[in-house]
Amino acid sequence: MNRFENSGEAKLRYGTPDFQVIRAGSYVRCAVTGEAIPLDLLRYWSVERQEAYVDAAASFKRDRERRGTGAA
Repeated sequence: MNRFENSGEAKLRYGTPDFQVIRAGSYVRCAVTGEAIPLDLLRYWSVERQEAYVDAAASFKRDRERRGTGAA
């Protein structure tokens, strides 16, 4: 994929252990922070919620929010 041709936001289907590209792009947005995550750096996501996270801390924060235990 040419990084410059697909420089917009991608749409993904998150699975285990991989994700599938539904709409080409170079990044997705973190569901917690809104930060752009380049696809080649995407390591954290929720299959259940179909959300991407910039890092483990953001994933943990979202999990705590969903469980109703508050933010860390």
